[in-house]
Amino acid sequence: MAVQREWLEKDYYKVLDVSPTASEKDITSAYRKLAKKLHPDANPNDRTAEDRFKDVSAAYDVLGDVAKRKEYDEARRLGVGVGGGGFGGGGGFASPGGVRFDYTDLTDLLGGAFGRRKATGGPKKGRDLEAELHLSFAEAVSGLETSVNLTSDVACGMCSGSGAAPGTSPVICGTCGSRGVIDDNQGLFGFSRPCPACKGTGMRVETPCPTCAGSGVARKPRRIKVRIPAGVQDAQRVMFKQRGDAGRDGGPPGDLFVRVQVAPDSRFGRSGNDLTVTVPISFADAALGAAVSAPTMDGTVTLRVPPGTPTGRTFRVRGKGVKGGDLLVTVEVAVPTTLTDEQRHLVEQLRQALEG
Repeated sequence: MAVQREWLEKDYYKVLDVSPTASEKDITSAYRKLAKKLHPDANPNDRTAEDRFKDVSAAYDVLGDVAKRKEYDEARRLGVGVGGGGFGGGGGFASPGGVRFDYTDLTDLLGGAFGRRKATGGPKKGRDLEAELHLSFAEAVSGLETSVNLTSDVACGMCSGSGAAPGTSPVICGTCGSRGVIDDNQGLFGFSRPCPACKGTGMRVETPCPTCAGSGVARKPRRIKVRIPAGVQDAQRVMFKQRGDAGRDGGPPGDLFVRVQVAPDSRFGRSGNDLTVTVPISFADAALGAAVSAPTMDGTVTLRVPPGTPTGRTFRVRGKGVKGGDLLVTVEVAVPTTLTDEQRHLVEQLRQALEG
């Protein structure tokens, strides 16, 4: 497992305002509450709220995943006394729990004490974004193409993302010779730091774009088309590569994560890829057997109820669920609430006959 430096710098439990022993349900509940409060659509032009929203999303991305949460907790436990796990072969060390950490990923954390420190300048990937999409039950089952609205960083239209004024271009940085870093040799140890002249990009903008002030990006509202796959489940996150914020200094765009909220259906329930439905039948049909019609997502299906079927029995109809799943039909014997005199007489006769 490669340790991410942010895991050691940020307490994701504090970000979500939950205890380190919080249950999965509590973590999800806390995330949804904060995400709704801090969502960019509810806080237009509020950069602070947007940054908090991204922190909350990053925290839930880790704590909402059982495997990632375990790795995060282990990394945090070892973060203060890294040496306690013992260094192993191949440039790494293993924790007592068997989780292996890549030493090369800890170079920044240890301040380059065992080699040349990696420079942090240069092209930067854009930030990941998260949007929420509300779907009907039928839309979640069948999938659909739709769009989400958000405000994000995009490549500046005036300079096409270069940061240079129209008619000019970035030039090679004379300070670092396009390397983006400056070496600082101090005897036994060697260090590299981002070139201050070009901020680690290797290129320098002499005449900044007047629209974006040389940043290469502009903040604008966007309408992004997304394809939601069939069978998506409530609270599931769907990732769309490079649909997030524009990168900086030539870096790639971030990713877009769309979290779907699926509305319940009045007829159907769902268990994985199986659909569930309850169908009422009369006492006579349950006792004598009958052909019963049950609804499906695209019509109806007829199934045979054998004589003596008790209420609550479930029948499986193959292939009528989600993505090849089944339809589970539970029959429920309907008891009449009112009877005519004739019906009451017949039921009393039947009771006497059954009781012998």
